[in-house]
Amino acid sequence: MKRALLTIALGLAVGLGIHLAYFQLRRPATTNTLEDRLAWMKSELQLTEAQFARVRDIHQASGPRLNAIAAQAAGLQAEFMVFEQLRRAEDRVDFLEFARYVELRRRLSSEGRDSTRQLVLAAAAVMTPQQRERYIRLVETDAPLAPLSSD
Repeated sequence: MKRALLTIALGLAVGLGIHLAYFQLRRPATTNTLEDRLAWMKSELQLTEAQFARVRDIHQASGPRLNAIAAQAAGLQAEFMVFEQLRRAEDRVDFLEFARYVELRRRLSSEGRDSTRQLVLAAAAVMTPQQRERYIRLVETDAPLAPLSSD
C-alpha cells in the first residue's frame, strides 16, 4: 500500500513539475523595454531599417516628456491618497482642494493624451499607407487619432 501511494505521489510531483516547466518555457517574452517594444513594432509592421531608425528616434525624443507626465501622475495620485486619508480621518471634505485635484488631473490627462497622440502621429508619418493603417488600428483606443490642430 505504501509503495502504491509513493508511486502515485511521485508521479503527481513529476507531472506537476513537467507541467510547470513547459508553461514556463512557453511564456512569452516580456516587452518592458523600449527596444523590445520597438522590435515588436518593426516585426509586426515590417518596417525597413530606415523607418525603424526614425521611429526609434521619435520614441526616444518623446520619452522624457512622457516619463515626466507619468511621474506627475504618480505624484498626483500619492497626493490624492493623502487627501483621502485626511478626509476619512476628519470626516469632512475640503471641496476647494478636491476641485484643485480634479482640475490638475484633468489637465495632466489631457497633456498625456496629446503627447501620446503626437508620438503616434509622428511615428505613423514615417510609415507607408498600409503600415500606417495597421499601426493606427493596433494603437487606437476608443478615440480616433485625428491630427492635432496647430493652435
